[in-house]
Amino acid sequence: MWFLNYSNVIDPVLKEIRIRAIKFARIKAGDKVLDVCCGTGDQAFHYAKAGAIAYGIDLDTGMIRVAEKNKKKLGINNVFFQIADAQNLPFKDNFFDFISISFALHEKERRVRDRVVSEMKRVVKKEGSLIFIDFRVPLPKGPYSFFVKTIEYLAGTNHYKYFKDYFEQGGLGEILKQNQLRIEKREHTKNGIFETIKARN
Repeated sequence: MWFLNYSNVIDPVLKEIRIRAIKFARIKAGDKVLDVCCGTGDQAFHYAKAGAIAYGIDLDTGMIRVAEKNKKKLGINNVFFQIADAQNLPFKDNFFDFISISFALHEKERRVRDRVVSEMKRVVKKEGSLIFIDFRVPLPKGPYSFFVKTIEYLAGTNHYKYFKDYFEQGGLGEILKQNQLRIEKREHTKNGIFETIKARN
């Protein structure tokens, strides 16, 4: 099934970025961290391995099923998964020290992106941080960019439409600006294809 392929193929490719996000954000043991649109839970597992109390939500039941299976296999107890809509997070205000979302905003239409970011702002603590990882805009020229565009095109009509709109909107920087978030730091990885941003309310 496709979400099993995601776990076996995509997660290993992104491992370096997942691990780097912890140091980039300065997440430490005991922090409460939420990964939004967590998929198979790979980012949340890395948070938990670093000693954080990790949570992951996703609307895809198949993804959460794989995440729970991997949790049992890894024997990690400080990570919790649940099926939930990123536009309506099931947590109280100011609950988390850190909240992340990776490679998901480009898959959504513009108004949904704003709702997701708004919910992330709501449930992060006043002194907490939001971590965003997605494609850099514009993509640097070269074979890697061509590969990314090809994969996104093959993902389907709607997926590719939202991908193109993400670039037309201006990517993470513009999305965060429009949602009144202050960018604290940013970096580019994987030959400049990906961008990671740490932001605050």
